[in-house]
Amino acid sequence: MSETAKSTIDQSEVDRFSAMAAEWWSPTGKFKPLHKFNPVRLAYIRDRACENFGRDPKSGRPLEGLRVLDIGCGGGLLSEPVARMGADVVGADPSEKNIGIASTHAKASGVTVDYRAVTAEQLAEAGETFDIVLNMEVVEHVADVEFFLSTCAKMVRPGGLMFVATINRTMKAAALAIFAAENLLRWLPRGTHQYEKLVRPEEIEKPLAADGLEIIARTGVFYSPLQDRWNLSKDMDVNYMLLAKRTNPS
Repeated sequence: MSETAKSTIDQSEVDRFSAMAAEWWSPTGKFKPLHKFNPVRLAYIRDRACENFGRDPKSGRPLEGLRVLDIGCGGGLLSEPVARMGADVVGADPSEKNIGIASTHAKASGVTVDYRAVTAEQLAEAGETFDIVLNMEVVEHVADVEFFLSTCAKMVRPGGLMFVATINRTMKAAALAIFAAENLLRWLPRGTHQYEKLVRPEEIEKPLAADGLEIIARTGVFYSPLQDRWNLSKDMDVNYMLLAKRTNPS
């Protein structure tokens, strides 16, 4: 199959999340885990971006002037707070319903985000480039992981960053992130994740390296029931985040 014929879209996944679109901004709804996850991932994004671009993470708008792509943005749970940090944010998602919810919420909140119902490949083909690409909880839902990552990597400017967050393909993740989260704790609707679509770190690192991005940081993320919050961890067996930087021109 030629690259022009390839697609990153898994329509069944788009349909699944479109059906839940109305619940994106409900902190007690079907996206409750993402609301809980947001503080730790936002702090990680802010701190690492400021470190890379020489910014003060304690300033009011630490990402001022940086162009950011939130690919697979859903209802905009990341796009809005990143825009509040001063970034020029493009929120992209193939679901028209998700983009409609995100746009309506941003307008009501007084936050400016450039939301678009487009795919990664459409953005890349249009020549779009960004200082930061946020690839958060998306790779486990696409049709072709390598093609998706390669497409996103091509949009990272020299010196720019890509953040990737996902779930590892391990038996520990199958037990905790799928069976327990979906069947016992009911944190997520059943079928949200399929074990065979989970992605190991090396399966992310290889295509990014092929497109000139170097992994500069790795961290696990775990949920503490006692604290009722997510924390960074050395354990990458379940949830993890990778940070890649374009160290040479594409």
